[in-house]
Amino acid sequence: MGRSSAHTARAGRVALIGRPNVGKSTLLNALVEERIAITSHHPQTTRDSVRGVLTRGDVQYVFVDTPGLHEPRTQLGRRMNEAARRAMRESDVLVLIVEAPRGARLPAADDADLAILAELPKLPTILAINKVDRLNDKSVLLPLITLLTERHEFAATIPLSAKLADGMERLLEETRSLLPEQPPLFEADTLSDQPVRFFVAEFVREQILRQTRQEVPHGVAVSVLRFDEARKIPLIEVGVYVARQAHRKILIGAKGRMIKSIGTAARIRVERMLSRKVRLELRVHHAPGWMDDAAQLRELGFGGPDGP
Repeated sequence: MGRSSAHTARAGRVALIGRPNVGKSTLLNALVEERIAITSHHPQTTRDSVRGVLTRGDVQYVFVDTPGLHEPRTQLGRRMNEAARRAMRESDVLVLIVEAPRGARLPAADDADLAILAELPKLPTILAINKVDRLNDKSVLLPLITLLTERHEFAATIPLSAKLADGMERLLEETRSLLPEQPPLFEADTLSDQPVRFFVAEFVREQILRQTRQEVPHGVAVSVLRFDEARKIPLIEVGVYVARQAHRKILIGAKGRMIKSIGTAARIRVERMLSRKVRLELRVHHAPGWMDDAAQLRELGFGGPDGP
């Protein structure tokens, strides 16, 4: 079907960048209207770039949710930062996400936000101020906007609430005009170009973060070991790796109840994504020091310093 000559096809990659816990994953989910990026209250939930595709008529947005840029303490942290910076370099448009101030706190730029500003590549960039739903008076944002826009030239500044999906249309509209004129990069019905295995591992890790709360925050990695689709009900075997033996006991739980609960919740999400029943089996392994072990990081899918 041909397109109207009045409209030119546009498509491109849009990196969502910012420090940890500013709402990048929630924003990605709101933009593609599907919960593909895992979320939790823990900072640094996103460990690798997650891509979500939104096609609207002759415009295709490839949104890239990136790990939060932070001061790394481990090899894993350094690789997460590199994944974010690589996504920035490979994108056509950047969306820098910062948080609205809490309550009566005077708006001020976070030092980490200013550090990110200083290293932005020379690409069209939109400033998105997230979590404005917690403000009664949005005019308090003006000093913050002034401070940030004095440091960097933004194509647009958009207050929004990813949690309430408020401001999404304006963000899409502003992004559209910055995308390159080119044909779509993916089929129109594509939601993500990442493999099912990636999402299975992420859905398991999300449930670990949610169900174990503060007890097992980030000393855990998840890898799909086997995906047997030849069976009537596909079998997916997943390895869960923890840095400390005590975390292994917490994850398994009394009489295996915790790991069973995690597996059930993750399986429901996997079945919803695949629109079919699956058998999901989780095995918990003790992998001391994996976050600083180059060989273990590669084995768990984190690649080398320059990526997978």
